[in-house]
Amino acid sequence: MNQSKPDLIYSSPQSKIKDFSFDAQVVEVFPDMIKRSVPGYSTIIETIGRLSQQYVNDNSNIYDLGCSLGAATLAMRQNIQAKNCQIIAVDNSQAMIERCQMHINAFKGETPCHIIQQDILETVIEQASMVVLNFTLQFIDTNARQQLINNIAKGLKKGGILVLSEKINHPEQACQQLLTELHHDFKRANGYSDLEIAQKRSALEQVMKPDSLASHFERFEQAGFSHATTWFQCFNFVSMVAIK
Repeated sequence: MNQSKPDLIYSSPQSKIKDFSFDAQVVEVFPDMIKRSVPGYSTIIETIGRLSQQYVNDNSNIYDLGCSLGAATLAMRQNIQAKNCQIIAVDNSQAMIERCQMHINAFKGETPCHIIQQDILETVIEQASMVVLNFTLQFIDTNARQQLINNIAKGLKKGGILVLSEKINHPEQACQQLLTELHHDFKRANGYSDLEIAQKRSALEQVMKPDSLASHFERFEQAGFSHATTWFQCFNFVSMVAIK
């Protein structure tokens, strides 16, 4: 991907902090923001690519819901070995979709990619062998999350896989505090100031609503998935797989 600009969005004091949104300003610095904010992100993306080798089968659809700049889409496209497949990458941010299309165009691949601007709650999932929700569900209205997981499960073929990566809340306050402090230390080590950490946290407060790990597994069970496990965790960031 193209070299991104450094993330300086919250580096200066802001008298009024607006709610975080995936607008053009964020798009310009997004790769730097993710790298410095989400521990293990590159490992998650690489593993999504490896999982696509194993789980994507012939004559199926692959969905990247909340695709942002297309990192997971590209990882899958570069690793899929099945025939007659297509990747459908969906995001509701016009700025993200436009830049994602540029990234997809820059890398040749045999698997066709369709980049769509749409609310993922309206995306029809069908004949899917793999679906990715990479740090996306936490931005969806809490009352709509079960229905989205249900829709994904319904649209997956038997043996299909959902990869769900999320920031989580720990039900025990002491543990939650520890995980938060470790994450903030991680961000400081990557050059973020206390001001930047505090202002971004305020911006996300009303926009991003993390669940507990147990809540995710309850949704998987209710949606009818046969198997589910956490395969990655660093601090309060996890990635899970659920198999139909």
